[in-house]
Amino acid sequence: MIAGRYALDHEVGRGGMGAVWLGRDEVLGRPVAIKRIGMAPVGTPAGGALPDQRAEREARLAARLSHPHVVAVFDLVEEDGAQWLVMEYVEGSTLAQLVRDRGPLPPDEAAALLGQAADGLAAAHAAGIVHRDVKPSNILVTADGQVKLSDFGIARAEADPTLTQTGLVTGSPAYLAPEVASGRTATDASDVWSLGATLYHALSGHPPYEVGDNLLGTLYRIVHEEPPRLPDAGWLAPLLEATMTRDPEDRWSMAQVRDVLQAGPGGTLPARRTRVLAHDPETTQAMPGPAPIPPPTPPPTATPDERRLGRWLVPALLAVTLAALAGVVAFFLGLGDDEEAPQRPATQAPSASAPASSPSPPTPSPSEGATAEGMAQFAETYVTTAARDPRAGFALLTPEFQEASGGFTGYDGFWGAVKRVRDIEVIDADPTDLVVTYSYTYQLEQGPPVPDRVSLRLSYRDGEYRVAGELP
Repeated sequence: MIAGRYALDHEVGRGGMGAVWLGRDEVLGRPVAIKRIGMAPVGTPAGGALPDQRAEREARLAARLSHPHVVAVFDLVEEDGAQWLVMEYVEGSTLAQLVRDRGPLPPDEAAALLGQAADGLAAAHAAGIVHRDVKPSNILVTADGQVKLSDFGIARAEADPTLTQTGLVTGSPAYLAPEVASGRTATDASDVWSLGATLYHALSGHPPYEVGDNLLGTLYRIVHEEPPRLPDAGWLAPLLEATMTRDPEDRWSMAQVRDVLQAGPGGTLPARRTRVLAHDPETTQAMPGPAPIPPPTPPPTATPDERRLGRWLVPALLAVTLAALAGVVAFFLGLGDDEEAPQRPATQAPSASAPASSPSPPTPSPSEGATAEGMAQFAETYVTTAARDPRAGFALLTPEFQEASGGFTGYDGFWGAVKRVRDIEVIDADPTDLVVTYSYTYQLEQGPPVPDRVSLRLSYRDGEYRVAGELP
């Protein structure tokens, strides 16, 4: 008997944050789920807090949510020095077990289940709560298809920094968002990725990443490689792409995810974001580009030379920091759940660019067939590619400009440190002299957003554009 009121029957589940028992509330005469909480499996306080502090925090966060798709918390009691969380008992199985028993789910059925989970998560985000451990084993499914989201055990109120420690990554590796896998703090966008990874599992029958014994290898793939895609995801393919995208800024909100899942295959997807403009002598055409973002706080005024210096200094410092971080990553992993078994930045390549001391690249002759529209499309593709994958961006330079940029090492010294680029706008694209001018804002791992304006000279041969140089 717990606290003179709750009788324990038998254990019904176990995870990284404690065992769950079926119990009975003898006062109200109803079944309850009772979880002993407070210690991680390795015997250290979860979240870095003392057991009773962590239990109180979990209870407080979960109790803030009153939603039909979130497991309700009834009570927090102490018995013989142990903390027990008393919750709503949900009779059914986890989504992980459902997929193990039945195999991959059809898109319509997966959407019906995950749409309910997204509804609960959207409510949590509206309340300022990030779940941080969304995965199939934390989604409970009743016999009639009702879904309850469980285990906010490592959830974090956005205003509460005490649950995050330097070098400590919490969550289940197969479903971790890239920014969390690289050691940054989870946000509601991280939950969006994890729900997308959970949908991937439901549709394919397995996690998007097989962890096995190579944990660090898995983390590297999550952070640096393009997310896996399902060829047979049907009408849910755009949703997977909009949730499992490495840049948090590019993900849909949880409310948008919910709306798409609940609308079904005939629903309307969130509008594609457009911003880039190509200016042709005869026509002006809208081109696809990053979403409009509220103007950032103006950064301190810096000259172009100062910004270029920062492009080389900051990456060097960041490399040291990331190397140190890699040595202290730790995980709180769930036991017996569904774990069967570092996003690239973006900006201006040394503005595409070479160091100021690099020799000027040869001026190519304009080629017949180049168009303003094609140049604008290439410029946008180049910036986003270099930001996402510097090696692929480097391949878009002519051999001469690759050498002038200091080889890949010099090129990666800038692009490899860019966290994201945004607000790309092509100002002018002139096929006569193959010069394209654009403005954009880049964000390094540290520091404020930096606006910049770049003029690139392109080459055009055999129907392909390349970056041949950067104009001062």
